[in-house]
Amino acid sequence: MKIAIVGAGIIGVTTAWELASDGHEVMVFERRGAAAEESSFANAGVVAPGYVTPWAAPGMRGKVLRSLLSTHGAVKLRWPLTGRDLAWMARWQRACQLESYLANRARMQRLAFYSRTRLHEITEARELNYERSDGYLVLLRSKREKKLIQPGLEVLRQAGSSFREVDADEARRIEPALSTETELAGAIHLPDDEVANCRQFALLLKWETEALGAQFHFNCDLAPLSRAAPTELRLASGSEGHRFDAVVMCAGVASAELLRPLGLRIPVAPIYGHSISANIREPLNAPRSAVMDERYKVAISRLGQRVRVAGSAELGGSLNSLHPEALRTIYKVLQDWFPGAVTLQAGVQQWKGARPMLPDGPPLIGPSGVPGVWLNLGHGSSGWALSCGSARVLADMMGGRDPGIDLEGLGIERLLQH
Repeated sequence: MKIAIVGAGIIGVTTAWELASDGHEVMVFERRGAAAEESSFANAGVVAPGYVTPWAAPGMRGKVLRSLLSTHGAVKLRWPLTGRDLAWMARWQRACQLESYLANRARMQRLAFYSRTRLHEITEARELNYERSDGYLVLLRSKREKKLIQPGLEVLRQAGSSFREVDADEARRIEPALSTETELAGAIHLPDDEVANCRQFALLLKWETEALGAQFHFNCDLAPLSRAAPTELRLASGSEGHRFDAVVMCAGVASAELLRPLGLRIPVAPIYGHSISANIREPLNAPRSAVMDERYKVAISRLGQRVRVAGSAELGGSLNSLHPEALRTIYKVLQDWFPGAVTLQAGVQQWKGARPMLPDGPPLIGPSGVPGVWLNLGHGSSGWALSCGSARVLADMMGGRDPGIDLEGLGIERLLQH
């Protein structure tokens, strides 16, 4: 088939790779000037399938309210809040019911473990090198946090994650550079999880995909799809239409507007996150792999000769405004755990990205209900962890093959039930 993919983030690139590998004629259209320029650009880089869970969970409403009142709270509302944001919040609250949460968590974790396996298969087959390291350490600052995390550990057990509860001394043996000045009650060590540079992987896989004959077209701001010709693409500025046998929508938050004329109402909203990336000043003072500060929900990752610190979750506001509060929390957590690890005087990259999140958690993968239009979108903060599996699943569905994984609840019909 002649297939158009809209979006060249990590989801679009992996989708292009799988479809090109299956022998399809693939063309990718991206509004930015290069691949992985938006949500995939400077995320935390953590691939931890057991920690891939929905935001919509029992008790989350209370946690969010407490976070809003905390100086260093992980979740914030920003002005202006749009009608889309308010509608998203209403659907999110309804999805916090226990039954919905358990079903959505199972869906996401099945896909996450499958995706990690597929990521490793691609990496080994193509001999890709993208600043990857093994292990993930969740830091617990107090005895209270050790108690509060116990339900989360049960989730990890049910998901089949390999982990150990370790004391502070063992945590510092795993990550020797952890500051002894910051109180540490213990940690959760996940040896099979990993951290890696999402954008670097996307760029490497793009080149591999082009070698199979796929074409990437950048600086292409597309017009919304047309009900009369849903598999025809045009530029927003006006151009001749190009018809395809199928169109796959992988454009994150922008997907909703592009699909709207088809009668599809996709409740995806941008949940903004911040990160900083800085050059390592002293390797012995830097992390070996990745750690997560459980209290502040901030990840600190080693990516080659840099450290990336990522956190915050903001609904509302604008992609263009970096918030000083979020950055202060990020710098605070870095200083608490790895003081002196990086050079902060110059060359620090500060970034804000929009996670394309659906209210109930899992992405949408599969046919849209409109002939020829397919979906692979709404991965939220788990795009890197879910990307390779989502792409393989979609390619199998488009090829009429059994993906070998339970896909219940990942299709468009899930939205119609709410």
